[in-house]
Amino acid sequence: MSCRVVLVVIAMVMAAPGIAGAGSRNDRTDLMRELARRVGQVVGAASACRDVAAPRIEAISDKVTAVIRHAGADDREIAALLEMLDRSVADGRLAVASRQLDCATADHAFMDLESSVGGAPARAPVPVAAAPRNVQVAAVAPFVTAGPVRGVSEQEIRFGMAMPLSGPVREAGRQLRLGVETAFELANDRGGVHGRRLRLVVADAPAEPMRAPDAMKELYENAQVLGVVGNVGTDTTVASLPYALERRMLFFAPFTGAALIRQAPPDRYVFNFRPGYGDETAAAVRYLVKDRKLRPAEVAVFAQQDSFGDAGVAGIDKALRAIHGGAAGGFLRLGYKRNTGDVRDAVDQLRAHRGPIKAVIMVATCRAAAKFIQMTRDLDPNLIYTNVSAVDADALAGELMLLGPRYAADVIVTQVVPAPTGRGAAIREYRSALERYFPGEAPDAVSLEGYVAASILVEAVRRAGPQLDTEKLVDTIESMRDLDVGLGTPVGFSPTEHQGSHKVWGERLDETGRYQALDLE
Repeated sequence: MSCRVVLVVIAMVMAAPGIAGAGSRNDRTDLMRELARRVGQVVGAASACRDVAAPRIEAISDKVTAVIRHAGADDREIAALLEMLDRSVADGRLAVASRQLDCATADHAFMDLESSVGGAPARAPVPVAAAPRNVQVAAVAPFVTAGPVRGVSEQEIRFGMAMPLSGPVREAGRQLRLGVETAFELANDRGGVHGRRLRLVVADAPAEPMRAPDAMKELYENAQVLGVVGNVGTDTTVASLPYALERRMLFFAPFTGAALIRQAPPDRYVFNFRPGYGDETAAAVRYLVKDRKLRPAEVAVFAQQDSFGDAGVAGIDKALRAIHGGAAGGFLRLGYKRNTGDVRDAVDQLRAHRGPIKAVIMVATCRAAAKFIQMTRDLDPNLIYTNVSAVDADALAGELMLLGPRYAADVIVTQVVPAPTGRGAAIREYRSALERYFPGEAPDAVSLEGYVAASILVEAVRRAGPQLDTEKLVDTIESMRDLDVGLGTPVGFSPTEHQGSHKVWGERLDETGRYQALDLE
């Protein structure tokens, strides 16, 4: 929406006390959300500048608050709109405080807003060249310029993915990319979204946190993407997140269950599809304790020594305390260094431990998990192993079957999607599309996850409409409730909940190298 069109819309809303009954509820709500978002940004930016008098700011704030209270359909909608207004005011202040916007530009935008609602006399619009050259998406840019939106052209919408092209998690990254591209290609073959094709741009993000911001910079500055989807790895994701947040960049469905990117209240630009590692390990704990009747002292934890492993361990501790009324007692924790397969210390600790260990919950990558199982299987042929979805279940099964069938028996993997061999309509569509666009690639839980996450993003882009930008896309995702993506459980978001799903599935590996569905509920 251009600067002048926005001002006209605001003037119409502010001058129309009868808007509460005008048009459909959805249209009215969308209009009021646009008002709260855009006016809030301008008011917030102006309030951070000394040259804009407080009474002027209060006058505009009082007017827009009165309009929201009058136009809201009910108390719940009014509260949501006022919350959006407050958040947008804070965004505007932050834009000035972080020097993404200068006060001269903010003052001009505020005077244009005043003139549109019958306040101060209008000034000439600010030339585009007056805006800060280094700001791509300023908080009040919709008011001062109608320039192009990053990553969006008449022909295409570009999203990015930072993933490792080498190293221990490269296969997980490759599978996730297959899933995202499959969903994008399917949407493109159906005409795209509002006539635009979807394109994924990939940047190499090796499994070293210090190099992660470089991949984000490549996507942001060179590829000019609208946002990122499916970034791979816990520590690399955590390291790259500040870069995205500073630039108000959509950070959608990263391939990690770390609690560090699941803030409460949530970061505005971060949305998760997959449940956290805490959810996955908690599901494993409940299964072992309630179904297999194990005591906490009979369960050990084998976890990578970083934030990936820490997130899983925290979930295990929380689940045990919940089951035992806050008195879970200690459990044996074993570990290994990230990006290695050296598990000898962990194996030695397990051998030396006094007391029976009947199950090991693993929060580990494929190579380390397979090596640990190989070196500990002879300690107890009936030992139960579980691992989280990040291990890449198919890769783990392949590693274990190379060792021999007995290494595969009773190995459980928790998953954030159903089995890719399922019979549901959405999963059948995924398999058909994967075969069409990437012939020879076998269905995989990780690529299915990428497909589902990208399908949710495609639907959000569609609902956001043809006039797309980051803020509108974020608002749209936050409005998506009870979305049926064919998993048998709904996915949804809200302004206070950016976690789309908490559902955890299970599968058990047998001696033939095949997984069987396992009910963890």
